[in-house]
Amino acid sequence: MIPPPTGATRLYVIVGDPIAQVRSPAGVTAAFAARGHEGILVPVQVADLPDFLSLAPRLKNLDGLVVTIPHKFACYQACTSATERSHFLRSVNLMRRRADGAWHGDMVDGLGFVGAARAKGVNPAGLRALLLGAGGAGSAIALALVEAGVSELAIHDSATERRDALIGQLSGLGKSTVRAGSTDPTGFEFVANATPAGMKEGDPLPVDVARLAPSAYCGCVITKPEISPFIAAARKGGCVTGTGTDMYEQHQGIMVDFLLGRGEGR
Repeated sequence: MIPPPTGATRLYVIVGDPIAQVRSPAGVTAAFAARGHEGILVPVQVADLPDFLSLAPRLKNLDGLVVTIPHKFACYQACTSATERSHFLRSVNLMRRRADGAWHGDMVDGLGFVGAARAKGVNPAGLRALLLGAGGAGSAIALALVEAGVSELAIHDSATERRDALIGQLSGLGKSTVRAGSTDPTGFEFVANATPAGMKEGDPLPVDVARLAPSAYCGCVITKPEISPFIAAARKGGCVTGTGTDMYEQHQGIMVDFLLGRGEGR
């Protein structure tokens, strides 16, 4: 049971625009309680991010932020320090207040996405992967897939400059073949949707699902609806799938450890 907040409760805020789709407030708050920490995560819809970030340091009981679309790159700029993967990606989805009042950031979206695949019995190592979306979550997933040892990673994004910059970064690691992709999943064994396609009714599917191999793993970052149209179509075709909720469940513990200053990202 989650204890009711008191005047001593430490505050954590998840910021995004929109925000209604997030699933983390209750789970993170319960995880704080399970660790004996009196804290609460509250969703806040933030359109004017600079204005919010100018106010945040003055909220003395605010200890951390969870960052969602579209603020992951901009919030990185507000961090005085960050983890190595965050510096590589120049984005964050977590921010923790340091002892000096400045922000320390991390980006764990990729860890959650790959963790969800592994929980379904799918090891990305050696697979040909197609990634749709090179934004904050997409770039983190791309790095995690390369670090997990995919043999090839094709990236598709309508923002070609952003896509090409990410391809260049990842190619420089010398770990996998990284190239531009398309919406055609033919020949790919691992397909990752890191776009918002499917959050709104009538959105087009991110890939041509008729060309999915039944043996392919299909993952999606969308949490609302819990079963996105892409995941529903992939399941109909016989694919093993991972939802945005599966992804969140895999990195919730990592998020909480970071916000409390424990674990890898401290």
